[in-house]
Amino acid sequence: MGSNPTPSALKNMPQLRNATLVFLIKRSGDKIDRVCLAMKKRGFGVNRWNGVGGKLNPGESIEEAAVRETEEEIGVRVRDLDKRAILEFCFPHNPDWDQAVHVFFAEKWEGEPSESEEMRPEWFEVSELPFSEMWPDDEFWVPAVMNGKLVKAVFRFGEGDVILDKTVTVVDKLLG
Repeated sequence: MGSNPTPSALKNMPQLRNATLVFLIKRSGDKIDRVCLAMKKRGFGVNRWNGVGGKLNPGESIEEAAVRETEEEIGVRVRDLDKRAILEFCFPHNPDWDQAVHVFFAEKWEGEPSESEEMRPEWFEVSELPFSEMWPDDEFWVPAVMNGKLVKAVFRFGEGDVILDKTVTVVDKLLG
């Protein structure tokens, strides 16, 4: 599932800024069948479907940021976050975008997803995710996490959101 960069190259990567990504999910038995994605209406990632989330505020934990961002972006308060992936994104042409994204599932929340100035949420069948309208890396890791796997991945993007290198690894546990 992976290609370059090599593990030794990954060790030399700078410390990345942490960010969060939350997917509200609904199950049928043990299988995830529906996921809430949100259309980004402005800023980084505009006009793409994604989970909800963003940057950490000073002094905020990753989990606290995930809860806050979900409430700000789609009006629900999540509980019982389940970390499913850690994704490192590098943009050599714009290092300000470099980040380590901590991906969570939430099966319990208060409120109903609703549109904000930033995001327009919509429920999708997992079998019908709109990959052509999502970040190009999503097709390499989202199916694995929707099928119950834990993932660590590194993506290096060129201009025009072209993936230059990727390493996607299914792991037994996530640290960090």
